[in-house]
Amino acid sequence: MNRSQQRGASTRSQVRRSELIATGRKLFANTSYDALSMDDIAHHAGVAKGLIYYYFKNKRGYYLAIVEDSVTELVTLAAASGAELPRTERVQRTVEAYLRFAQHNEAAYRTIITGGVGFDTQVQEIRDAVRTGLVSTIAEGSYGHHDIPPIARLALLGWLSSVEWLTLEWLEYQDLRLEIPRDLMVRMLRHTLNTIEEFAPECPAPPQDLSWRPYTGLEPAGSTAGPGPGPLEDIGRGHDDAEGGSR
Repeated sequence: MNRSQQRGASTRSQVRRSELIATGRKLFANTSYDALSMDDIAHHAGVAKGLIYYYFKNKRGYYLAIVEDSVTELVTLAAASGAELPRTERVQRTVEAYLRFAQHNEAAYRTIITGGVGFDTQVQEIRDAVRTGLVSTIAEGSYGHHDIPPIARLALLGWLSSVEWLTLEWLEYQDLRLEIPRDLMVRMLRHTLNTIEEFAPECPAPPQDLSWRPYTGLEPAGSTAGPGPGPLEDIGRGHDDAEGGSR
């Protein structure tokens, strides 16, 4: 086999592996690890069970590959926060992307946050990587760089831990529309950034956006303010419309 043929075979192999991961993400989106056997997975994927073993060695390897792929998407979505938008709206985009990811990948999200079955060191490493990526994203959006002192990193990790468990509770009941936990988390982050400034004056909190109003669910029926930003891609426009309508 010449080099061109080898590259072609390698590309097909990568595509096949990606297809299996995509199928697994759909299967495990709202189904726990123990609920699906390898026979079930192979049946839904339309492949021989041996092909999954070939690429991932075992069921756990397959599941970890799915979780890692999900994590990559989560961090990428959170980082794509729209540099052209005001800071508060950028944070809104980040938090909304986080919540929507958790909503549409509930089982994988629970695995990431709770550490898998028992104490799974590999899942713990994946979770730590997620936290590092998200803290860097928030620091970059708040301060323009991600090289922050330990006290600031500790405070942001504390905020992120509360976000993780608030999200788990919201997923459990989902009796609040997404905009409410989103803006609750944004408001909590504002308080965290103010506290960081007290302990680390070299990390001043970004100027507050006085035009921003969180959606609390207490707005009167028929209010022209609406429920805040709509779909993720329309956050900037939707919020401007809402503010304009309330004037």
